[in-house]
Amino acid sequence: MKKCATTPRHAVDISEEAGVRQLHFGSDWVQGAMRIARPWSLELAYTREMMAGLLLRPESRWPRHALLIGLGAGSLAKFIYRNLPDCRITVVEINPQVEFIARQYFKLPDDPKRLDVVIGCGADYMLSGDRQFDYLLADGFDPDARAGALDTLPFYQACRSRLSERGLFCANLLGRNKSFQGSVDRIKAAFDNRVAVFPSCDSGNTIAFATGGDAVDVSLEEMRQHAARLKKETGLDLGPMMGRLQLAQPLPDGHLLI
Repeated sequence: MKKCATTPRHAVDISEEAGVRQLHFGSDWVQGAMRIARPWSLELAYTREMMAGLLLRPESRWPRHALLIGLGAGSLAKFIYRNLPDCRITVVEINPQVEFIARQYFKLPDDPKRLDVVIGCGADYMLSGDRQFDYLLADGFDPDARAGALDTLPFYQACRSRLSERGLFCANLLGRNKSFQGSVDRIKAAFDNRVAVFPSCDSGNTIAFATGGDAVDVSLEEMRQHAARLKKETGLDLGPMMGRLQLAQPLPDGHLLI
């Protein structure tokens, strides 16, 4: 497997505009964001869509253990922490400065019993243990929007091996990037084509879901009903994603199958 770089040396910057605090890695590209008045909400569209796995596994108390590769501003970790109280969260982040800033400026909770931040390379972490996870979310990029070791076939194969039977893998891909199709092909190879690539957000981020265990077989009507409950209970609005999904994803007999 391709090796992770050593601890990044790039700047980690913060900006604020119109009530939104943003995280940057030495460039204008936004690595994370928080609306100051709503610190627990998912401000960026792609982070909301990474939580669409809750529609694919709509049973209660799923997931019980989530693994996040890449911390950023801590948006996904905070959302899970607040809204899925039965879920333990492990985050692997290569840059210790990012953890410090997430806690200091983005209200990342300090609760090691439920939220464990591991400083290290996500690719190395996947190969170094055998603990299994129900929800594995990969969202790690350098300042030049490159995922490096987190976008290789061995990494995706390792992710599959660390999923529980009900486990889902979710990756944030850059749909407008020339390497996008190669990323999709590697995920398909690792998961025997059991992959659903959701339509791109306005930002260009594209979310892919995959599983190697129990099949995903959920009807659009079930997804709509659960999306309505999620919006009522958590404020998470997946309605725009549902609309695009119906136009772009093959849905035999109105079901999403993975």
